[in-house]
Amino acid sequence: MGSDDGRPDEGPVHRVWVDAFAIGLTQVTNGEYAAFAKATGRPLPPSPFVDPEQPVVAVSWFDAVAFCEWMGGRLPTEAEWECAARGGVEGMRYPWGNELPPHDEMDGPRPVGRGAPNAYGLFDICENVHEWCSDWYAADFYRSSPERNPLGPETGTRRASRGGSWRHQIKVSRCAARSSLPPEFEYADYGFRIARSVKGS
Repeated sequence: MGSDDGRPDEGPVHRVWVDAFAIGLTQVTNGEYAAFAKATGRPLPPSPFVDPEQPVVAVSWFDAVAFCEWMGGRLPTEAEWECAARGGVEGMRYPWGNELPPHDEMDGPRPVGRGAPNAYGLFDICENVHEWCSDWYAADFYRSSPERNPLGPETGTRRASRGGSWRHQIKVSRCAARSSLPPEFEYADYGFRIARSVKGS
């Protein structure tokens, strides 16, 4: 986990074990979130992107947690997310290799599941929208991170997030790239995917 040639908060590279978990093949969509909002009375996010197959965005960390709990799941940890993004291959910068794909003009998130999946069958894992993780964020956490099932710092002011964004000039992220945002923020390039623990692991 991590990178020695990225930003300072990505190092040092360290080995991590995570218990078995399941994670969504795609980012949660507007259509899925709308069913949750209708069932619970929670308002829809203030998003300009409303195609049912686009990822839901402009959701706070709290909104994402509430959806996951409603579905019987949770947000992935940073360690789980990076494990999933790497697709079982260590050392590559991106899920598909070490080279950036051709530049792609985007004025919003594309519908989920349209590109090629990674080796674990996950779509858009380092692109399309940033994805909330469960952890609090700390730039120096890797220096003291436990080897098994790290959950991030106990407290903080920002929640960890991973993945690239349609809004940035470079629209894909490296597997090890970290980002964060205050949990109450609602950004039009922030979404999430659901995870759950697998019993008996």
